[in-house]
Amino acid sequence: MRSQLRDCCLPSCLVGSMNTRFHSIALYSVFFRHARVRKYGAELQRCRLDAVPVDLGDYHPLKPITVTDSRSRRGGRKGSTSSSSSSSSSVAPDPLSSMLEGTDPLSLFAAASASETPTLSHSSSSLGRKRRENEEEVGADFEPWSAKRGEILARFTTTEKLSINLFMGSDKNKASSPSSAVSEKVRTRLEELDDLEEGSQRELLNLSQQDYVNRIEELNQSLKEAWSSDQKVKALKIVIQCSKLLSDTSVIQFYPSKFVLITDILDTFGRLVYERIWSMCSDPRPIPDSFSVEDVNDTAKETCLNWFFKIASIRELIPRLYVEAAILKCNRFLNKTGIQETLPRLTAMIRGIGDPLVAVYARAYLCRVLLTEMMERCKKLGNNALLLNSVMWAFRPEFVAARATDFIGMIKDCDEAGFPKHLLFGSLGRSLACADPPESERLPILNEAWKVITKVRSPQDYINCAEIWVEFTCRHFTKREVNTVLADIIKHMTPDRAFEDAYPQLQSVMKKILTYFHNFSVLFSMEKFLPFLDMFQKDSVRVEVCKSIMEVFIKHQQEPTRDPVILNALLHVCKTMHDSVNALTVEDEKRSLALLINGFIRMVSFGRDFEQQLSFCVEARATFCNLEPVIIQLIHACAAYSFITIPSLTSIFSRLHLYLLSGQVALANQCLSQADAFLKAAVSVLPEVPRTISVEGKQRSSEAFLLDFINSFLSTLLVVPDHPEQGVLYLVRGLLNMVQDYTWEDNSDAKVRVYISALPLLAAMSQESYLYTIPKVDSNETLYGGDPKFVAEISRLCETLIGQVLDHLKTLGREEGVRRQGSLAFSLFSTLLAHGDLRNNKLNQLAVNLWNLSHKNGHCDTRTSVRTLEHIKQQAQQPELSHLSDMLLRLSLQSRA
Repeated sequence: MRSQLRDCCLPSCLVGSMNTRFHSIALYSVFFRHARVRKYGAELQRCRLDAVPVDLGDYHPLKPITVTDSRSRRGGRKGSTSSSSSSSSSVAPDPLSSMLEGTDPLSLFAAASASETPTLSHSSSSLGRKRRENEEEVGADFEPWSAKRGEILARFTTTEKLSINLFMGSDKNKASSPSSAVSEKVRTRLEELDDLEEGSQRELLNLSQQDYVNRIEELNQSLKEAWSSDQKVKALKIVIQCSKLLSDTSVIQFYPSKFVLITDILDTFGRLVYERIWSMCSDPRPIPDSFSVEDVNDTAKETCLNWFFKIASIRELIPRLYVEAAILKCNRFLNKTGIQETLPRLTAMIRGIGDPLVAVYARAYLCRVLLTEMMERCKKLGNNALLLNSVMWAFRPEFVAARATDFIGMIKDCDEAGFPKHLLFGSLGRSLACADPPESERLPILNEAWKVITKVRSPQDYINCAEIWVEFTCRHFTKREVNTVLADIIKHMTPDRAFEDAYPQLQSVMKKILTYFHNFSVLFSMEKFLPFLDMFQKDSVRVEVCKSIMEVFIKHQQEPTRDPVILNALLHVCKTMHDSVNALTVEDEKRSLALLINGFIRMVSFGRDFEQQLSFCVEARATFCNLEPVIIQLIHACAAYSFITIPSLTSIFSRLHLYLLSGQVALANQCLSQADAFLKAAVSVLPEVPRTISVEGKQRSSEAFLLDFINSFLSTLLVVPDHPEQGVLYLVRGLLNMVQDYTWEDNSDAKVRVYISALPLLAAMSQESYLYTIPKVDSNETLYGGDPKFVAEISRLCETLIGQVLDHLKTLGREEGVRRQGSLAFSLFSTLLAHGDLRNNKLNQLAVNLWNLSHKNGHCDTRTSVRTLEHIKQQAQQPELSHLSDMLLRLSLQSRA
């Protein structure tokens, strides 16, 4: 029987070592039964790194980096309550460079509009008027101060103790009676201001941050209450004392938040003054929003001028500067030029502030109450490139984009020697990459910018600027313009292999193109795209770029494609990734590359053109031979091709043999589900086998061909593991059921011969080690591990088959079939001899009876019988088969009578 199995064995490519053991299928079966429901989108989000808020601590861009010393402080800023000392460990960063980099918090303020703080109730017309005034100053697209206010308060916090000065002077600021003389009122108010500045105040120490904020809010509320009760001087005193707090930088990390809180009070005061003077102008009739100085009556002018005189009498610089800046808009009531004359004076006053931090924040407050005037000053100043660059960095992209044409005009007028124009265009391009200019201006903007960029001689300067403008081009234009830009980049970066020093910028260009072009037919139709890809000649960089291309393709390609342009280009890209694999490549990298290549293969479909699909798979198999997961993917594709194509064949035996061969190939490549499908399909086709077939033009019985196929099928089933969701030996039982139901020829023994052929298979399956295995495929010997229940199931099936054979032999004894009876009896005897445990007396006796039955009527081949007896004699010489000696004595040769 062992020789019979060898005759029916698998092709040599499928036969593996008997001792090969792999457990992947066992693990697979457990996983298959207990798979969890996967939500991949949610899992991707959970895998991403979480954004962790950074504790800035004592960080401030204008404060030197410090190392805390454990010794107690012996000297420090006035008003500081910290008990630890700090020693400078490095040079303080340049605040101007920090502003240019956009890291200083002042850059946040420079782009802010007039403040929007809680207001006293007033009419809806005043709200509308205020909104229109803000829009006239900075434009409707400018980011409001309120959007930045909360961000600053949340970012700049402290745990140190704070101090605050509160006014505690006598209550001399009650409203004067109407009968008081004007000179008396002025004298009294000046005295009250002097009283404030002469020290009638006390200092509150050891306040927490929340306590400090509460005190400031109380002052803000006191300001509103004083104003509503007509105590204008008291309101001014509060504003002055709050402004003085901005000179204290002892807790430097809290200073930006302090600036926000104090300027809220200043904004409230400035609004109250402006609305009071406005109300005076509206008596007896309202004045238009776009009023001029001629529309303002003398009473309003006098009141406005009186406020400026009061402020001018403040002795200290910082409160005088801040309070005047708070009511700066009131200049509109006094002269036609508004703040244009006052602004230079206030800017010059700031130069008198000794502390650089206080000075720069004072400038920031000025920037909050005017902004279009700054652009006008940029136009008028000579050598203004640095200032213009700072404006484009600091302002919101929407503000810059809306005025991009104006900025280009100013850039063209700049002096090239002081600040290169390509840097200015780079700053402009960063804003236009984030915000869209008017549609009608986009092409002129691109043309003007590229005229300057393409003339840059230094390759590094060129690519730094071109990289920025690529995004603007991809964002608003078609492949024609992008192709032109790529051609220009290739022209500038190819000489002297300049691209080797600019791989990061070139990678950024590729990333931006892939961000906006997801139609790969359009992308690869760009004449310069692949030449641009060829500039990435460093292996590691080239592979990363190819991976980024494939990631975008897999993510955005929704439908399978057969576009030859896409296929040829992506085959080139995938081959680049594949060829980078060598002996040093780690498994994770191989797995990553294989996933991308497999993703591409899955998206290729030629529909019903199976020949073209197979040709692609063959080409891909030859191209990607170093990545096993890709090979398996191609095997899957070929298996799918075979599974679809085989049913179209007309020859039934061609279909059967191809199903079996495809199943064997799938099994050899660890494609278990595909192998299972092929073998089940073969079993399902068996009932369709006709009783006769045409061979060389003649009709012949199909029985011999069918038996030959079934024997090959049975030899394959030894290495096929049972499906985890099916019963034990389900493929064997399925085959035998088909054989049972098949309509065989009359007086045929084919069905019984199949049963006899199945016995060696079942015997081999019950062994601890199988006769042959397939590498990396766990057969039933590993899945069941010699489990007694599995062996018992095999035994029951064997008993059933032997019973069927014996019943058939009895039937043949009653008919004219003694020759057939002898042949079948000898076949069953040979099977029992080779695979049965003949130490069992009943089985031993059955074997002897079958021998005698086969020789009963003298139809047995004497030569075969003699050779069989000689074989038994040789076997009996082995110690474990010594029991065959007794059986040999009972076997005799019978000749024909």
